[in-house]
Amino acid sequence: MTHSPGQALAARFYRSEVAPLLGGAPHAAALLGDGSEVLGYDDPISTDHDFGPRVQVFLSPAADPAPVHAALSALPERFEGHLVTFPDTDRYSGRPHHHVEVTTVEAYFSGILGTDPLDRMGLADWLLAPTQRLATLTAGVVMHDPDHALARRRAALSWYPDDVWRYVLAAGWLRVGQEEPFVGRTGGYGDEFGSAIVAARLVRDLVRLTFLVERRWAPYSKWLGRAFADLRLAGEVGPHLRSALAADHWRDREAAVCAAAYVLGQATNRLGLAEPVDPSSRQFHDRDIRVVGAERFTEALVAPITDPGLRGLLARLGQRTGGTVGALPGAIDQAVDSVDVLSHPARCRAAAPMLGLA
Repeated sequence: MTHSPGQALAARFYRSEVAPLLGGAPHAAALLGDGSEVLGYDDPISTDHDFGPRVQVFLSPAADPAPVHAALSALPERFEGHLVTFPDTDRYSGRPHHHVEVTTVEAYFSGILGTDPLDRMGLADWLLAPTQRLATLTAGVVMHDPDHALARRRAALSWYPDDVWRYVLAAGWLRVGQEEPFVGRTGGYGDEFGSAIVAARLVRDLVRLTFLVERRWAPYSKWLGRAFADLRLAGEVGPHLRSALAADHWRDREAAVCAAAYVLGQATNRLGLAEPVDPSSRQFHDRDIRVVGAERFTEALVAPITDPGLRGLLARLGQRTGGTVGALPGAIDQAVDSVDVLSHPARCRAAAPMLGLA
């Protein structure tokens, strides 16, 4: 069976099989949320588990879903060679089931984010929403949206407000600043393996900074590199990042990290969110180590923030011990790197005190 990309498969399945069964019931329909096909990255390997035609059908809150559920029992056994009823480890407790999810837009978005974006995304809502979740809500494919209920929510999630953007950019640069000297410090000590580990961490942080600079939601790790390749800056930043990963000597590794940070520093300046910062590399204190001095971008980006909620957050977080800038844990996926947190909305919301939000 030739692989059919999941988005197109879902759209055909909706038009041919799902919509006719709904009997004119007012609804919206889409393929959003989890799954490689939502991001458009599925391939033939994707079909070996948890794969088949999927659609979300969104009813109005006042509608009775029972007739729709009953109608969907008439779905065919197969569609274009794919099982329509199939097990999925993430849905229906792994039991075989058709994957036409019947819900409301309010419940669906609130279930993923902890809030309906049309109720206005507050500071905590933005900072507790992993970018990988925002990516899956703003990607995918919409098949039917007569009242624009999906379009309005997806538009509300298109990007951070400017001051929140400044804050997460500042936190991203701070992550770089916290570790950039260690590429040279470990290497100069003779620990090339340790230097390579630090460089790999910095490469990941610089990749995520590229997404922030380009106003794109970063997906989770499986597709981070694939999505990065589509970014406008990937052609400039990518070669330096690959050099940092491939280098055998810490000097080359250090130079590549500084070169990548230089490109991203220039791009950050072009955003006009803060006073420009010279992104050239410089000596780290009196040591034979070169860094960009990433914390300077953090200071520059924090300075123009005027949002009262963010100013209060910065005041609560206070100064970092031994640092020249404040303590900025940033957004949830800048502070936490656990699948078991980032894939569970309630656990993300419970992290509010850790981020200084409560």
